[in-house]
Amino acid sequence: MTTPLIRRLIRIVVIALIAFALLHWCAPVEEMTTGNSAVLDEAALPSGATGQYPEFLPPEAVSTLGAIEAGGPFRYAQDGGVFRNREGLLPQQARGYYREYTVETPGAGNRGARRIVSGGHPPEVYYYTDDHYRSFRRVEPGK
Repeated sequence: MTTPLIRRLIRIVVIALIAFALLHWCAPVEEMTTGNSAVLDEAALPSGATGQYPEFLPPEAVSTLGAIEAGGPFRYAQDGGVFRNREGLLPQQARGYYREYTVETPGAGNRGARRIVSGGHPPEVYYYTDDHYRSFRRVEPGK
């Protein structure tokens, strides 16, 4: 037989666990946009290019790619989190295949809209978005 105090503590712990689980599960939803009107752009480097990146890629994205390759450090807790591809613009893969990383936006007071999404562990493909997941461009970093 449990006392009222123990029952109350159990309820508080259960509510806290549920709240934590919901926050953890739903956090990427804040980053999600709706609509499926964009087309995946398969822009890439000329073959054999070393240390070069496509012209569309800003310098901050190059820095982010370097941090991904180095395993960090990353400025935001969300960096390295699972990208679920809810928009359906990237090729379908198993959950957990894609990871997202913030690309700094000069002058922005928050994370901004620019991201690098990597695919594979270790990453075997990269995509860049500057419009918060409404469109993607494939990036092949110089090797």
